[in-house]
Amino acid sequence: MKLNSVVHRYILKELIPPFVMNLVFFMFVFLMRQILEITHVIVNYQVSILTFFLMLAFSMPYFLAYIIPMSVMMSVLLTFLRLSNDNEIVALKAGGISLYYLLPPVIVFSVLSALLGAGMSIYGIPWGQQAYKKLALEVVQSNFNVGLKERQFIDSFDGVTFYVNKIDLKNNSLHDIYIEDQRNEKLSSTIVAPEGRIFAGEDKYSFILSLYKGTINQVDVDGRAVYATKFDTYDFRLDLKGSMKNISQRAKKEKDMSLEELIAYLKTGDSQGKKYLAVKMELHKRFSIPFACIALGVLAVPLGIGSSATRKTAGMGIGLIAFLLYYLLLSAGLVFGESGSLPPVFGMWMPNVIMGALGIYLMVRTASDRPLEMFSQLNRLARKLLRLRSLG
Repeated sequence: MKLNSVVHRYILKELIPPFVMNLVFFMFVFLMRQILEITHVIVNYQVSILTFFLMLAFSMPYFLAYIIPMSVMMSVLLTFLRLSNDNEIVALKAGGISLYYLLPPVIVFSVLSALLGAGMSIYGIPWGQQAYKKLALEVVQSNFNVGLKERQFIDSFDGVTFYVNKIDLKNNSLHDIYIEDQRNEKLSSTIVAPEGRIFAGEDKYSFILSLYKGTINQVDVDGRAVYATKFDTYDFRLDLKGSMKNISQRAKKEKDMSLEELIAYLKTGDSQGKKYLAVKMELHKRFSIPFACIALGVLAVPLGIGSSATRKTAGMGIGLIAFLLYYLLLSAGLVFGESGSLPPVFGMWMPNVIMGALGIYLMVRTASDRPLEMFSQLNRLARKLLRLRSLG
């Protein structure tokens, strides 16, 4: 699609600044939780600043896949809201230019953004997820405390499950400890101790957990016998190198798989299994979410023009509500698709079809100067609020 006119190039140029600003803003919002978790690790476990930025970088592709469609919608909406408020849309109409004539730059911008999102979804997410996990394993190997969390069962280490009620980072001590050791197939052990401390082993991959005043319960599978032993001090040794190697060899989750791996699994996997359905959903999601840019971009044009009497913040609110509707439809598609109630192709592409059809419907009404009553009511409400504010 060629952009021959000055108007087309002007609109395309106007779309870029709000897109970048929205991209940065939403990225910051989405990464806030990740930043807090990584900062907690840095402060408490002396992880380097370089590791912090690498973890953020590896997290970005996953969030960008969702943020790019949202940023496209908001940038188109805010651009046409400004054009309408500045009476530029009225001037273009007076010059004989139809609203449909303004669509090509929006479609080109949306398609380019969709391709960028597809790159993130198809290549960026698997790369980022694998790199993040590899880096996290290295961090855990260098500091065993990172792998432990309060009041959670941790089964990251092959054959060993931990539960710690309280972790005292200052004294490097643990309280109310439960350990289930099944590394020996013939002898299963359960260790309970009220207190323990962590010490470094012979190398960076080994640690010693010294437990105090606890109990060991052992079950001899072959002899069908149970042994209970109390101790004052017991050193529990853990070799992280072997455990982490086993973790890295575990089967990948659907979101960690590359496009080639997803397709290969669909060819060789059990078509009746749950994982087969989940893989099929993931494959369609890799393409449906990026191409939501086109549906949401078209929808944002009549939303921006129809909200011309409102302030920019109100226009952003309308855009967020529209994206929330898309996200609810996407969530419903995921739920029904994973349960088998809907075919994966319907579950993943239905939100795009619905939002695209809504955008076309609103575009036709707006182009023929028949906006929905919703916009008129919203504009009247905005004018009343502005008058009340000026009087106050």
